[in-house]
Amino acid sequence: MTLTAFGPDFPFAYEDWLRHPAGLGQLPDYAHGASVAIIGAGAAGIVAAYELMKLGLRPIIYEAGRFGGRLRSERFEGTEDVIAELGGMRFPVSSTAFWHYLDRVGLQTEPFPNPLTPAAGSTVIDLEGETLFARTLDDLPPLYAEVARAYDAALEEGANFAALRAAVRNRDPVRLKEIWDPLVRDWDERTFYDFVTSSEAFRALSFRHREVFGQVGFGTGGWDSDFPNSMLEILRVNLLGLDDDQRLVVGGVGQMPHRLWTDAPRCAHWPAGTTLSGLNGGATRGRVCALSRDAEGEIIITDRWGRRDHYGAVLVTCQSHLLTTAIRTEERLFDQKLWMALDRTRYMQAAKTFVMVDRPFWKDPHPVTGRPLMSMTLTDRITRGTYLFDNGPDRPAVICLSYAWMTDALKVLPHAAEKRVDLALQALGAIYPGVDIASHIRGEPICVSWEADENFLGAFKGALPGHYRYNHRMYGHFMQDDLPPEQRGIFLAGDGISWTPAWVEGAVQTALNAVWGVMTHFGGHSAAGNPGPGDVYPALGPLDLT
Repeated sequence: MTLTAFGPDFPFAYEDWLRHPAGLGQLPDYAHGASVAIIGAGAAGIVAAYELMKLGLRPIIYEAGRFGGRLRSERFEGTEDVIAELGGMRFPVSSTAFWHYLDRVGLQTEPFPNPLTPAAGSTVIDLEGETLFARTLDDLPPLYAEVARAYDAALEEGANFAALRAAVRNRDPVRLKEIWDPLVRDWDERTFYDFVTSSEAFRALSFRHREVFGQVGFGTGGWDSDFPNSMLEILRVNLLGLDDDQRLVVGGVGQMPHRLWTDAPRCAHWPAGTTLSGLNGGATRGRVCALSRDAEGEIIITDRWGRRDHYGAVLVTCQSHLLTTAIRTEERLFDQKLWMALDRTRYMQAAKTFVMVDRPFWKDPHPVTGRPLMSMTLTDRITRGTYLFDNGPDRPAVICLSYAWMTDALKVLPHAAEKRVDLALQALGAIYPGVDIASHIRGEPICVSWEADENFLGAFKGALPGHYRYNHRMYGHFMQDDLPPEQRGIFLAGDGISWTPAWVEGAVQTALNAVWGVMTHFGGHSAAGNPGPGDVYPALGPLDLT
């Protein structure tokens, strides 16, 4: 069967729930038209709002910054569709719940130019001053193939990987949890680096092999920024194919939330032609400054202009740290153990630097070697990853000069865009001597440092060893029957709440969990023959380590 992001912690087929002809569920008549507040107009917020509208509720969306969240496609000035993908830019085909919405709004995709893929054409690996050119793994020295085989062997040795992957493909929740749950106990408090270095496959190799794995890796590139993370986090990425067979969205993924905003699906209660835009008067509301609860039990949202509105339910999709740094949130809205989990969430830093160039000049043959002037580039220099985006032979092209995480991202944090470009050009100049990249640049560069954005404070969650219990508390919060009344009716969603941070599929899946939670909070239930995530959670939910 096709590999999808099925589990492993909660093996529920979200795409099947979405596609079932009976729909997600229904609400009692008295709940129709009730307002629900959605904090954040990113992927989780817009997907949840879209489905809640279809159920007959009225989602009111608040956004403190830019519509779309980290689905941020920024257009270069003077163009119509030449864009820089500042947030999510590569989307694995296993993300089937996310793909449901891409298909709904008619967006097209193409293979992403990852290293050593046909979409990249060619790849250059530059480590410790040695520059290697390759089109496939077979073109590299034997050491690189040894590293790739060693990681495959480590996954099999430490995680029974083939059987685990087969259980995901076969949609076999019993077998999947039979293998996965013991891994949770074994690896929650151990790092990715520990997993690599303690494996027999890597112990038989040199430090250089581990170094190359960290700097170059395979699939999306180097892994060393994730070495301190919990191994469970990396296992999920490998298991669910999130680092394989990735695609880009033609014209920018930021189109997806915008198109859902104006899409008019068939809805309960609402007349034909109803859209999220229409229900919100054509615009989102502004920054949320405070969350509290009134004497009648409704949740009060106070926005930046002092407007106070009361809601029967609220969905929070912003980064969790904003609940203590930007939004004055009554402590009683969440249990103190959940507050611990929300505050202990650790976000990773990420920085990108893009430039537009006159054409895909990198395809020109080098006068001496005959190879392309430039290739997709992985290096230990400050740029780390350089990606090339071709929009056609006679059109402006885009270079992501640098995509860096953690310490490498912090190196450029204080610098303006022009300085970042200068640093990147210096590094690439050492790899491609004589190639005049600067002469091809047009317009102004586009850069991002997610940790410097007050609405994000980081790019995405990177769970540390011991964080499984925290993630479990956040992920399972949509199951509210056992909560005291003062904690009910406020829900959490977003990739940081999911088990797969940094992947939009996690944002979509947690949004759908919250949709089920809001639906049942208002007295609704899943459609007959199409049980929702909360209906099967008691049987299939994540392992409880408490």
